[in-house]
Formats: sequence, structure tokens, C-alpha cells
Amino acid sequence: MPKLFAKKFPVDCKTLPEGFWSAVDVWIKKPHVVNKRLCGVKETESEDVGREALRFLLDDPDLSHRVFSFLTCGALPAQTHDEEKPWSYSIRTFIPKVNCYGTSLHKEVILKDFGRQQVTFLPFEEDSEGRVSLKRGNIYQIQLLHQDCEEWMLELHLLTPDAWFSDGVAYPKLPWLSDNLLPKLVRWAAECRSSDFRSTLSLLPVEKYSVMYQQLKEKYKAMVKVWPEVTDPEKFVYEDVAIATYLLVLWAEERAERGLTERQSFVDLGCGNGLLVHILTNEGHPGKGIDVRRRKIWDMFGPQTQLEEKAITPGASFLFPATDWLIGNHSDELTPWIPVIAARSSYSCRFFALPCCFFDFYGKYQRRQCKKSQYKEYIDFIAEVGRVSGFNTEEDCMRIPSTKRVCLVGKSRNYTLLEEGEAELRRARYVQSRQTAPGVTVQASHSRNDGGCCLGNKETDGTAEGSWGAGFQPRERVETVRNCATLPRDFVDSVVLRVAKVLLGMSEDDGEGSSADWNRGGSLSVSEVAGLLEQETLQLLKNECGGLQTLLKNNHQVFRVEGGRVHIRDWRDRKSSRAETKKKSVAPGALKTRPCWFYDHHPQRCPLQVEHCPFAHGTDDLRPSTRPLKKMKTNAV
Repeated sequence: MPKLFAKKFPVDCKTLPEGFWSAVDVWIKKPHVVNKRLCGVKETESEDVGREALRFLLDDPDLSHRVFSFLTCGALPAQTHDEEKPWSYSIRTFIPKVNCYGTSLHKEVILKDFGRQQVTFLPFEEDSEGRVSLKRGNIYQIQLLHQDCEEWMLELHLLTPDAWFSDGVAYPKLPWLSDNLLPKLVRWAAECRSSDFRSTLSLLPVEKYSVMYQQLKEKYKAMVKVWPEVTDPEKFVYEDVAIATYLLVLWAEERAERGLTERQSFVDLGCGNGLLVHILTNEGHPGKGIDVRRRKIWDMFGPQTQLEEKAITPGASFLFPATDWLIGNHSDELTPWIPVIAARSSYSCRFFALPCCFFDFYGKYQRRQCKKSQYKEYIDFIAEVGRVSGFNTEEDCMRIPSTKRVCLVGKSRNYTLLEEGEAELRRARYVQSRQTAPGVTVQASHSRNDGGCCLGNKETDGTAEGSWGAGFQPRERVETVRNCATLPRDFVDSVVLRVAKVLLGMSEDDGEGSSADWNRGGSLSVSEVAGLLEQETLQLLKNECGGLQTLLKNNHQVFRVEGGRVHIRDWRDRKSSRAETKKKSVAPGALKTRPCWFYDHHPQRCPLQVEHCPFAHGTDDLRPSTRPLKKMKTNAV
């Protein structure tokens, strides 16, 4: 029983042994959180299996003997009664992000021995004809040990370490087990956290999601290069690809369950940049998106992608009786209205909501209890709205690059069509009760820069005939910018210069100090920086989202803000200067449209040579761009 790797737990760890099994379950059910080359696994139901039943899994008597010795840790004959205890037995099938195995399936038999605090993995491959071959060299075991009644240890054992085979996907390299897997297991076991939310993609077949996501990612990756919005294209393109993948697989499963042939129609309320609408339309689903504000990118999609610039106010004029699905993707003030509008549109209309910011029907959502996180409480609120609206509401967790990734799905009703009248009364009373709920403040919010939310304008105030959203406060058609970008340039420059002078004047012992060749100054907390400014200046900054800290971060050429402390940025430090993703030197002939602050204001000038600095050293180096803007193609994808 060779011990290959071991990792100690913190001395004061109080979560063992329960935390060990909690961590093991994460590795068994969600290996993709560690092994990024996996999309997930498909696990069979667990069952108890005895020694004799397990023998059928092993085709070699000698191997069978060695495995049982491995499982029982070389137990002495006097302890053989332990071997008769059943193990918990399950099988998982690996689902790689990119299938490099063809029709072969890579699987593992998982044996849990709760008495010995150990779990054993027996990997095998199964071809399309059902033939099975055991990966004998890759049999391994993770065991929890309690030494000297004080110290807990996690050990990883291999049956035959010298025969270990790695393909970099289902079978990682041995050092990976030591450097990645074991530390993660120790941390998870020590934290022993149970999530308030379901596992990711719990409503979908993961293998179908994985295949479709890779196809769509490849098909729409060109959007990243031509993205005209101010938002990060990597995040927003691939996030919308993931959301589209989720909906397409969900709808394909629904067609199979209901025996449907036609693809489902949809309306995306608050469609923002419209990319989700574009992808769903391109993949054959008839639909449209509505948003209060047109985006630049809309012109790139072409006429087949229907996008409407229109204010939305809940009411009879915004029902969609011919639509199968309503989508609310980061729809802010409209989020609680999505299930209501879907329910009132028709008995067959369904909904998908991905909540982000916290809104009630008539203003900001107010917390009701403190035992849950604010996010969990809000998700529960939207789920409650779905149920009261008449849906069997299901919750799932998506795989998107966002902290707000829990979605709610209403695929069916919890009442019959004959009970529609009673259901409508329940909906109306519930919405009305929220209008008079204690603490509800009716106010408009400010749109995020990604434009993911649409909501109306004050010209349509919800009091028109046929409206049942009276009191709803929609957002302004014109987005108000409050990110310090509209502050007078002279004002911003004076604040930057004052703060920088104080930092540069600090002695070496006050902060990071000065290097031998260039003064980097010290550091101050954001509150200490605020103490340097007059009350009138602070009040002006307070009117902006983020205030002083936003101004400092916006001026990242001069400052580095980390952990609530402000530092002078040293552009020679690649990590500090955000240059880790950029080239080390500026390309010859590159246009420098902004002056270098350090060249103009630092006592020792800029620490970089002119050819390496992305900013202009003097007016001769400052070359404003005269090139015409590149014209976008109308149909990039």
C-alpha cells in the first residue's frame, strides 16, 4: 500500500471526520471545480455492495486479491470481520469539455468505506460495444487518518504508482494530485460548507450541455474581436453563449418530453446588447428582444435578429399570448414581474429568470431576515413570486463567469386551466401586497454599463388604461453616468496630484517605501486619503457611484488600490501595472494619445524608457489618433 502524498490539517480543525466526506463528495460529484478540463460527471445511484459482489468488477483473481488488500489496508486475519461490512458503491462517467475519447467512455467505480475513513477509485474504460477494460495502474485511494489523537492527516495511496498513466483530462498527472487535489480537499474539509444552492446544471444532462457549449463557443468566438461596447467582450460574449446553451438544451429536452416538433418561441425582456437574442435566433428559435435603449452592437446582427427599442411597463399592452418562453436575463426592476407577465400572457407561457440586482415590484428589495445571505433571500423571493404566479418553479445554478448565476425556471403550472380565475386573484393580491409592504422604497436605479437591463421611462408611468403595474418606477431612457467620468478634468487632476504628492512624500518606514533608484512612496488607506480632502470635494465625490475609491481606481495610471489601501503604481512591476496580459514593450509606431503622469509630475520622472512606456513622454511623443473608426460588419457571425 504505497503512500504517495500526504497533507496535514490545521491543528484547530473542528470539522472532521464529517468534513472529509463532505469534501470527498465535491470531488466525486463536481470534479470540474478542480479539474478544469472536465465539464462534469454523470453519476449512477449509490448502493451497498459486499465483497463477493465486488469480485465481479475485477476480471483478474490476482488483481482482485491485491485490490481487496488495498481496500482493507492490509488488515490482519483477526480483523477480517471488518471486511464483511458493505461499501458504498457508485459509478461516475467523466464528461470532458472537449471530447478526445471518441465513443469510449471513461468511468470510475467509487467505493466508500466509512469505517476506515477512506474512498477508493477504480478507473475503467467502456467502448461502444460495452467491453470494459480496467485501468489497473490508476487505482488510487484517499484516506483520513487521526494520528496521536491530535493531528489529522489526509493521505493519497496508489496501488501501483510506477504504472500510473496520464492523459491530462480524466487522468491528471501525479504531481497534480499533490499540488491541486489534496490541498483543495483539505480546505473543503476544514470549511465543511454546504451551499444554499443546487449543484450546477442540475436540470440538464451535463453531457449534452458540454457538447453544445463547445460548438457555440467556436461558432460565436468571432464576436470577441469585433465587440463595440465598453464592456469586457471575453466575459459578456462567453456568458451569453453559456446562457444560450442552457436554454437550447433545456428547450430540446422539453420538446423531447412533450413530443414537440416546432422550436419554442421567446421574448427577451431587457435584452441589453441583444447577443442572447441573436444566438437563439440563429439556432432556429423565433423570437425578439426588447430594451429601453438601443446598443451599438445591434447594427451588427442583421435584420434576422429582431430587437426593439421600447420602454416596458407591466400592463395589458405588454403581454405575449403567442410566445412560449419569456426570458429575464439580468432584468433588474423587471425581474419580479417576469413570472407575473408570463402567467398572464397565456396558460402555456413559461419563464426563465436570471436575477442580479435586488428589486421588488415597486422599488428596491428590502431584506426580511438575516439568517440567509441577501442573495439567497432574494432568489427565494423570486421563487415565491413564481409559485404565487402559478408555476412549479425550479432552481438551478449556471456555469457563467458571474457571482450571480442562480436561475429560476417555470416550465409548468401548479393549477389547472379551469382554475385560471382563482389563480389571477392570487397573483393580483400578492402584487398589491408588495406595493404596500413595509420598507419598500420606490425609486429608479441606474443602469449597469453592460446594459443588461431594460425598463421603461417616466413618459409611461404605469397609470395608463389597461396597466396593472401602477406605481412601478421604470428607469430613464437616457442612462445617467455616475462613475466619476463626468467630473471636470481640472478637479480630477487636482485630487490626483494632491494624493500622489502625499504618498511620494512618505518615508520608507511609512509604507512600501522607496526603491534605491525610483521613489514609490508609501501607502494610505482610502479613509486616510479622504482625510486629505476638503468637505466640499468629498461631497462632490459622494454624488458619484463609488466616490473617492472609484476616482482613484479610474486613475490606475497613477494609483494601485488593493485591500482598501492606495499605493503609487510602479509600471516596472508587471503584476502591479496590469502588464501581465500586455506586451513588455510598446509596439513601434504605436499611437500614444495620453501623456505620462509620471514624466510630467514625478520628481524622478517615469521609471520606464520612452519605448517601453504606453504613455507619451512630452508633447513630441504625444500623437493623437487621426485614423477613421473601423466600420463594423453588419453580420459578423
